[in-house]
Amino acid sequence: MAHKLRTYEPDNCLKKGYFSIFKEIISEVADNKWLIYQLFKRDFSSMYKESFFGVLWIIFIPLLSIAGFFLLGKSNIINIGELPVPFTLYAVSGLAVWQLFSVGLVAGTNSLVRAGSMVVKINFSKKSLVISAYAQALFPFLVLFLVSLILLGTNGVRLAPVVLLFPILLIPVILFTLGLGFLFALVNGILRDVGNAVSVLVTFLMLLTPLLYTVPSSGAFVVFTKYNPLFYMITVPRDALLTGSINHIFGFCISAVLALVVFVFSIAVFHLTESRIAERI
Repeated sequence: MAHKLRTYEPDNCLKKGYFSIFKEIISEVADNKWLIYQLFKRDFSSMYKESFFGVLWIIFIPLLSIAGFFLLGKSNIINIGELPVPFTLYAVSGLAVWQLFSVGLVAGTNSLVRAGSMVVKINFSKKSLVISAYAQALFPFLVLFLVSLILLGTNGVRLAPVVLLFPILLIPVILFTLGLGFLFALVNGILRDVGNAVSVLVTFLMLLTPLLYTVPSSGAFVVFTKYNPLFYMITVPRDALLTGSINHIFGFCISAVLALVVFVFSIAVFHLTESRIAERI
């Protein structure tokens, strides 16, 4: 009697083709919309429910940064530069967009580690954890964006038609942050120091990115700003909101392409390694 040979191979998504991989990713995210929302709601409520000031911390912390830079500027310790609008409006609108990067990146990096027992015990799409963690950045952004609109009105600044492009101009910073979040979440599962390092890095980058001051006219910092993609991702949406103009088009387009590449690469790597995440957490 002849025996049939059966060959077992490890599941290899690459054999299905790259387009099939991204089709699976889109399908997974669509199927887990409810889970993503529930995870976001759980994390959001736990973050503020035991806090005395609650969501007001979203405004207090940026205001402290703004006040610090304002005092340093008035003392001539740093040069804020010539601003097209009042300093408070310039700073709040910049920090509003910055929240999409800073809060989202830190939350995304720590998302898998924070859900350690859940990752190990339950079989579900781990992308839901990173996406729901990043969604935490949307609320601080919306709060500071609303404050920016109020300041625009009180300072008599009229919105130009180009402001309609504002949501589209935010896409690069969202994709860039999500991509880094997927990648750092994986690395943080192996090396827990990554979470702390990212928190420090975000603070350092905020000081190096012209959020609370204008770009100096000379010096080594000008070169760094020129090659800093976050400068374009933050400045272009803010300029559209405050001045009704879009500057640095070339730099913004290059940064947008970089953001897309980082996002596509990172989510693909995350998808291909997702089945082994529980072994490392």
